[in-house]
Order: sequence, then structure tokens, then C-alpha cells
Amino acid sequence: MPMIKVGIIGAAGYTGAELLRILLRHTGVELCFAHSRSHSGQPVSVVHTDLWGETDLRFAAEIDWSADLLFLCSGHGEARRFLEQHPLPPKMKIIDLSQDFRIEPEYSGRSFVYGLPEMNRPDIANAANIANPGCFATALQLGLLPLVSTGFSGSVYATGITGSTGAGQSLSASSHFSWRNNNIQPYKSLQHQHIAEVRHQLAQRHPAGDAVPINFIPWRGDFSRGIMVSLQCETPLSYEQLINLYSTYYDQHPFTHFYPGDIHLKQVVHTNKCLIGIDFKEGQCAIHIALDNLLKGASGQAVQNMNLMFGLEEDCGLNLKAGYY
Repeated sequence: MPMIKVGIIGAAGYTGAELLRILLRHTGVELCFAHSRSHSGQPVSVVHTDLWGETDLRFAAEIDWSADLLFLCSGHGEARRFLEQHPLPPKMKIIDLSQDFRIEPEYSGRSFVYGLPEMNRPDIANAANIANPGCFATALQLGLLPLVSTGFSGSVYATGITGSTGAGQSLSASSHFSWRNNNIQPYKSLQHQHIAEVRHQLAQRHPAGDAVPINFIPWRGDFSRGIMVSLQCETPLSYEQLINLYSTYYDQHPFTHFYPGDIHLKQVVHTNKCLIGIDFKEGQCAIHIALDNLLKGASGQAVQNMNLMFGLEEDCGLNLKAGYY
């Protein structure tokens, strides 16, 4: 099979950097260019110094129009502007990592498929354009999908904590080390931007089309990467039924797994895995989800989608080692 020719727009940020690290080692990919306006002409390894000695690639100011696939790693709103300013060849496929097309999938003559493989694997395999899910949205949906498939539409109360890389590379008062260190903070309580995305997508998978009421409080954590989310709801199912439901639902998915114990971030950080654990008492269910916000929550999932789009093994290039110690 010929190599997939790939380009990255916005390759200097966190998600672009993670894509570079994966794609440079991916056996099915030829990395054509890594675009960055701010670092044009500089060696990639000068900005991402962990890649020193691994690549001679330089950041490009121009786009190689012969690429088969373009990853868009720019900020929210930038993907729409990019498509307005650059009439891409019709054959060029797109995976967008912003929120621009997750709810409104039709734009500029392109139709975007929501890129959560555990939800939309067949559609992704036939897609030309993918809207990659948000990091918290991925965790919340993977935690709720099996329940929603049974017709569950009760209220969900959720908390989640994310590392500082979830805020992006641009500095703000709450992303400086001196603020984050030994500190946590709730933010965007009950109004996080990923909630609309989650409600919209889960309603598509609910047998009756119901939108699940989700009350979500996210937290800023004092660590670099990873997401831990806990969901609480009432359910008529027993603990044994829940275990069977979740184990069976994700049995054919290579990265999402039910874990029969207390999960923690070191099991998943630096991998494309999502682990799900369940606690249960007297009809109350607590579902815990752990994943790496930059991998399964962003760039790793984007590569997973690329693999499906081009008929590769779903885990190609994504057998990554957890940073356990």
C-alpha cells in the first residue's frame, strides 16, 4: 500500500507536536510538511527539542497541495478561516482538531464526520473529513455511551480534572507553573464548551433520541497531562450488569477498556488508551474515566481516525508506552 502523504497546520503547538512525534514513527505515513507561521524556516527539532537527532524537517510557510491528508491543529475558529482562505483540492482529506465542525458538520462544501471511533467507526472509515472530538468530550462520552445505548436518559453529575496542557501553549495567569504548582481550581462550572458537543452526539446514539442532562464541573490540575472524570447517576442495573455492559460494549475497540479496579492517570498518560472503572452502591453508579488529553483526547485519536480512513490497522503507530513511574 502506498504511503499516506500527510501535512500538519499548526505544528508548533501541543497537539501539533504530539502528531509529529507519532507520525515520524508511523510506518504508513510520509510526513510532507509541518506548517507554522511563527516558526517558518526553523528546524522542527529546535522548537520540539525532544526530536533532536530524529528529523531534519523544517517548519514550512507554504502548503504542499499534493498531500493526501491535512491535520488542522489551529485554535478554535481558525479551521473555518483556513478553509475560507485556502480552496483545498477535493481529494485532500481533513482531520480538524478544533471544535469548529463538531456540532455543525457542513462547511465550505465539505461534510465532517464526528471522529469518536467507539461511536462512529464505520462512518469514519468512509469519511473524507473528520471533526476530532474534544478531550473532556471524549472522556464523558466514553463513560456514558454504553449506558445511553440501553436508553438511559437520567441526570448525570460529573467532575473532571485536567492537566495544564489542556489549556494550550499560550500563557495565561492560570497556566504559569507558579500558579498551577500545588494548586487546583474549578472553572467554567456547568458551562464548559464540550457539554453542548456531548449532549448533541449522545442524542444521536440514544434509542429515543433523548439528550442526556449532564451537569459538569471541570477542574484545573497541578500536573502536565491527563484527564480524570467521574460521573454519578442512578441506574436500575446491578453492578454485575454494568460490568457486563461496559466490558461487552468496548470488547472490539483496541484502546478503550473496562478496568476491574481503581484507575489512575499513570495507567494511561503517554498512551492512546482510555480506562473505565465503576463503583456501585444501592442503585447509585459512579463511572470513572482516565485518558491522556493530548493523545486519546486529541492527537492520538486523530491518528486513530486517519488509520480508519485509509484502511490501516486501527492501532497502527499508536502502541505507545505509559509513563508509569
